[in-house]
Amino acid sequence: MYLSTFLPFTAFPSLLVQTIADTILCWIGLHQLQLNSNTFRCVFNSTDPNDIQYIISGWFNKLELFRFDSKLGRFVGYTEFGVKVAQNANNNTAYLEQLRHDKYRVCVYNIDFWYNCILSKSVEPYGVIHTTPSGGSERVLVCSVYGFYPKDITVTWTNNNQQITTGVINSETMPDRDWTYQLHTHLEYSPISYFDRSGDQISCVVEHISLKEPIVLDYVAIGASGLVLGLVLSLAGFIYYRHKSRGQRSHTQI
Repeated sequence: MYLSTFLPFTAFPSLLVQTIADTILCWIGLHQLQLNSNTFRCVFNSTDPNDIQYIISGWFNKLELFRFDSKLGRFVGYTEFGVKVAQNANNNTAYLEQLRHDKYRVCVYNIDFWYNCILSKSVEPYGVIHTTPSGGSERVLVCSVYGFYPKDITVTWTNNNQQITTGVINSETMPDRDWTYQLHTHLEYSPISYFDRSGDQISCVVEHISLKEPIVLDYVAIGASGLVLGLVLSLAGFIYYRHKSRGQRSHTQI
């Protein structure tokens, strides 16, 4: 999780500001100025100060030029110009010490509020299982899980409560516009391998911090033997119906 905002160039030492300003003035004649800003970010997954990362980035035309990272304790440049800015800033030990202190002033000081407002919240997922054809005799079961927050989630496949580890392909956890996430996991199988016994139960098990108990989505396989049995019963019913119909017609004629 991270929160970010814009910082003016005046937040940097005068030498750094002058270097950036001079370079930008040279670039304005050659490029259309689209974006020129600095941002700071507080990156965190808990309220532990050691887990909090304070990042300041300098941007121009949507390109990150340089960055201060509290975990490194110094600036890093990503372009030729950004490297020069980083070198100048890293020579200013007093400024580096100020930025290390700013991690506590900007991030750690506000972490409880941010954490309680955002990271302590959770949204329960919901899911569906559906099938999709594959090449040859293979089949694919798809378990789609939607609408969960936070991002971390565990989705597994089981066959009669035994975890399946082969033929499983998971998609990336994808963000939605409402800050929730979705995940899709595929199970490739051969009907002979999993579904040759009638009643085999394939399940998609979803575990998430918002759930008191895992969600279990079941897909009950009919199986080859089940199909044969169904055909036999259908044929027997049809023969019985025809035989009964003939008997009724014979009785009516008499």
